Formats: sequence, structure tokens, C-alpha cells
Amino acid sequence: MFQVGEISRRLDINPQTLYFYERIGLIPPPERTVAGYRLFSQQDMERLAFIVRAKSLGLSLDEIKDILVLKDGRLLTCEAVYERLSKKVQEIEENIRQLQALHDELTPLVKHCHENLQTSDKECVVLDRPEVVLEKV
Repeated sequence: MFQVGEISRRLDINPQTLYFYERIGLIPPPERTVAGYRLFSQQDMERLAFIVRAKSLGLSLDEIKDILVLKDGRLLTCEAVYERLSKKVQEIEENIRQLQALHDELTPLVKHCHENLQTSDKECVVLDRPEVVLEKV
């Protein structure tokens, strides 16, 4: 059995995170000592390690909870994992497209500001009137 501190050290997570995961139902309530300290089993440790790994892959707590429900019911097939991870990849690709569009919009503004750093003491208007920058590009 493991206490909160040991779980936290081994998995490199904040003790408050353990309490939160318990509160939202990601982990079942652990056993307690007579003094009320939480005691986690090896199975709890493995579940928490699974959660930490899933979070490191960018899955949300709701997505992790969904997967854990399937895992607990022994219904976590490769097809189920494939569907969820494919959806996550699509979301990431959309985020990349949005970030690339933002990058492409900001780059000429940054270039314009950089060009004017040494030559102008005037107030910068690129955020007020970006069309001025875009005309020069």
C-alpha cells in the first residue's frame, strides 16, 4: 500500500491532483488507515500511471474518464482506442492549422515593427491598422 506522498513522488504529480481525481471519479476512493490517511494499492498506482500517461498525450480528463469506463468494463478494444486517438489527432491537426494561420498573420506585423525599431519614435499602429503592414508585404 502507498500513501499520498509516495504516489506523488513516484508519479511526479501534486498530492492535490490525487484528491481531485478522487473527487471527480477518475480513481475510486482509496482505503484509509485508522487515522484517516489514504492508502493506495498497486492497482490504484497503475490506474494513476495510466491517467498520467494519457494526460501526457494530450487527452482531456473527460476523454480519460471515457476510456477508463471502457477499460473497467474490459471493453477497451483497439478499435475504441483507435477511434479516440484518431479524433485527438484530428483536433491537434486543426489546432496546428489555426496556429499556423495566426503565425502567418503575426509574422508580417512583427517584421514591420522590427523594421521600424531604429527609424521611428512614433506610436506603433500595426495593431490598429494592420492593412498598412499588409500593403507593404
